[in-house]
Amino acid sequence: MINRKSTVERKTKETEVKISLNLDGKGRSKINTSYPFLDHMLSLFCYHGFFDLEIRAKGDIEVDYHHLVEDIGICLGDAVKEALGEKKGIKRYGNCFLPMDEVLVQVVIDISGRPLLVFNPSSSSGLIHRGINATATSRNSSGAIYRTNSSNLDLFKEFFRGFSSHSGITLHINLCYGDDFHHLMEAVFKAFGISLDEATGLDQRQRGVPSTKGKL
Repeated sequence: MINRKSTVERKTKETEVKISLNLDGKGRSKINTSYPFLDHMLSLFCYHGFFDLEIRAKGDIEVDYHHLVEDIGICLGDAVKEALGEKKGIKRYGNCFLPMDEVLVQVVIDISGRPLLVFNPSSSSGLIHRGINATATSRNSSGAIYRTNSSNLDLFKEFFRGFSSHSGITLHINLCYGDDFHHLMEAVFKAFGISLDEATGLDQRQRGVPSTKGKL
């Protein structure tokens, strides 16, 4: 079996990020981004996508989380692209509808070589439609308290934009409906993992690159 692993490092004046990824893992994660809510979301991504992922990251979070979250998305995109190599034998496409209590989301992926993000917060999503900025308090798996806010939606849009632009993946994320920000993001990251697992999976019938052009 081909080795589909990668390690990516990025250091700027704003952030330091190191990521190690195994596309053919068992869903194990060791993640410390200094943003507990993102740690939680990425652990869900790994578990449901069967990716092994280690991340160590820090940034200027005393300003806000924007630089950190965006750069982690960029590095994850670079890591996926590197691990895929020549993309021979992959299924290329992935699609997942996923419910989380009152929430329904859809994530669709095409490993096309053409980076594009469509991030669609449907007007039927009560949280988005009403423009609520209420803060919720939660705990991660280690018991640490962290806060999430519906205004963070744009922050996670930048995460996925960074991922798409650096992985070369066409990524559609549809927030079909739902009221709770935590549930929306949890559903998105689970569906993201499942869809990416499907798209990066190997098809024994496919001997080359899955494109009539012969290149992705």
